[in-house]
Amino acid sequence: MKEYHPPLGDRSGLRLDFNENTFACSPRVLEALGRISRGDLTRYPEREPVECAVARHLGLEPAQVLLTNGVDEAIHLLCQTYLDAGTEVLLPIPTYTMYEVYASGTPAQVIHVPAGEGFRFPAEALLNAITPTTRLIAIANPNSPTGQAARREDLLRIVDAAPQAAVLVDEAYFHFFGETIIDLVGRAPNVIVARTFSKAYGLAGLRLGVLGAAEEQMRWIRRAVSPYSVNSVALVCLASALGDEEYLRWYTNEVLASRPVFEAALQRLGVPYWPSQANFVLTNIGSKHHAFVEAMRTRGVLVRDRSADPGCDGCVRITLGTREQTDQGIAALEESLAAIGWTRENP
Repeated sequence: MKEYHPPLGDRSGLRLDFNENTFACSPRVLEALGRISRGDLTRYPEREPVECAVARHLGLEPAQVLLTNGVDEAIHLLCQTYLDAGTEVLLPIPTYTMYEVYASGTPAQVIHVPAGEGFRFPAEALLNAITPTTRLIAIANPNSPTGQAARREDLLRIVDAAPQAAVLVDEAYFHFFGETIIDLVGRAPNVIVARTFSKAYGLAGLRLGVLGAAEEQMRWIRRAVSPYSVNSVALVCLASALGDEEYLRWYTNEVLASRPVFEAALQRLGVPYWPSQANFVLTNIGSKHHAFVEAMRTRGVLVRDRSADPGCDGCVRITLGTREQTDQGIAALEESLAAIGWTRENP
C-alpha cells in the first residue's frame, strides 16, 4: 500500500503550502463552539440532521448526501465499495495523492493516465483507457497540484462511456472555480461528487467532507461507513458555517482577487507557471526548487514542493490567500529568488 507523509510539524508563519483557508473560519463557528456543553460531548454524534441541511444547501435530496471525515474518508469509502480483485481504477496524473493511497489498499489495479501538454486534462486518453473492468474513475476538478480544470462536456463523455464505473468528480476547489456537475447527481446514476469544507470554509481541523450520489449508489456506500466517523463538534460547526454565506463570499472574493495579482507577479519575475482555476498556483522553479522552499520558509512563508509528483520535476505549489497575504507572499518570493540566485536564464 502506498504511503503518504505530509510535511507537517512546525507550520508557523504564512501557510501557503496546504491550500487551506489562510485566514480564519467564520466567526459564527466560534460562537457555535462556545455553545457546546460538557454534556453534549457525552453523546454519540448524529449526522443525519446536518446532512439534511447540507442537502438543501447543495440542492440534493437527503438520501443523496453523506457527510464524511474529510474527503479522504470519502475516497476511502469509494475504494472499499467499488474496487475488488479483477477491477481497475483510472487516475489522471498528476493528481491528489490519496486516490492512489486508498486504491492501492485494495486488490484492484491502478491505471495511470498522464496529463496532456501543459497538464491539460487527458480526456481522450482517459476515454481510451476505459475497459469493462473499470470500476472507479477519480477526477479532481480543478486538479491538484496543477490547478487545471476539465471541461463539462469531457466529463459527460467519460460518464457516458463508463456506465459500469463510479465516476468521482472531486470538487474540493469549487468555490474558486464556480463550475460544477452536482446537477447530474441522481440523473446520471454513476456520477459521484465530492466537496470539502477544509478550503473556502476554513474547517480543515474539523475534518469534514461530503459525497453526493444517486440514492441507489449511496445505499452501497453507506454500508462501508462508520456511523460515528463525523464528530459532534464538527457537525455543530458545519451548520453555523453554512449559514454565514456573507463570510464565505468575502474570503472567496479575496482569493479570486489575489490570483491575477500573483500570476502577474510571476510573469514580471519570469517564473514559469500554469494558469490556475483554484486557490493555488503551480510554479516551475527548476533545479533550485528545494533551496527556494527553504528560502521562503526563512522569510516566514511556507510553500509546497511538488517536484516528486509525476511530470512535476522542479515544481512548487503556492497557495493563494487574502490580498494582504498575497502581497506578503510576493515580497517573500522576490527576496527568495534573489537569495538563491534564480534567474529566468539560470533557474
